[in-house]
Amino acid sequence: MELLSFGDTGWGDEMLRACIMTFAVSVCAMSFGIILAIPFVIMKLSNSFILKLIANFFTTVVRGVPELLIIYLFFFGSSAAIMFIARIFGYNGYIEINAFIVGAFCVGIIAAAYSTEVLRGAVLAIPKGQIEASKSFGIKGKRLLFGIMIPQTLRIALPGIGNVWQLALKDTSLISVTGLVEIMRQTHISSGVTRQPFLFLITAAILYLTLTTFSNKIFIFAENKYSKGYV
Repeated sequence: MELLSFGDTGWGDEMLRACIMTFAVSVCAMSFGIILAIPFVIMKLSNSFILKLIANFFTTVVRGVPELLIIYLFFFGSSAAIMFIARIFGYNGYIEINAFIVGAFCVGIIAAAYSTEVLRGAVLAIPKGQIEASKSFGIKGKRLLFGIMIPQTLRIALPGIGNVWQLALKDTSLISVTGLVEIMRQTHISSGVTRQPFLFLITAAILYLTLTTFSNKIFIFAENKYSKGYV
């Protein structure tokens, strides 16, 4: 266990920093994913055929393509696109986008595709009688949206959003290909130096289980809090 100690002789501090990096990427990606999902939910629920087509195309493609392929496309594709534009203005050097930004962006897009379907299903699950009753009492517009629709949507969507969060948290393991030192990247580095891959793979599994278990308890608490009064 000396290899997992903190200090110059162990890798404990490096693994801890990688765990914090994994959590930071997950939070940024999930936040971006939820924000990005909202307009797509609106588009899917609209009466416009074009808007529905665009939203369906987005969710179908992102959910149907392997996550690793999306990361490769954006990591290498975005750098190539920026370098192409830079050459137009006379700059011929190599440009590489920050690995944290690319990783959070890619995982966020994946989370957005799944969150879109979760939120859309939550909106459709709100009993129509509540909307009709609200309108009959003169509750319309913003009062209906913020007083009835959004609270109900959050309550219904929380379990699904919790699942998307777990997905995003585990998908961060794929962004090790960008060079970002998160849990899996640090595990690979530590295993290569010490020639003890099993030890560090087990450590990585424990770190992921710790993050997912702790996150799951938070979502269960939130579900119980927002479900008070409902059977």
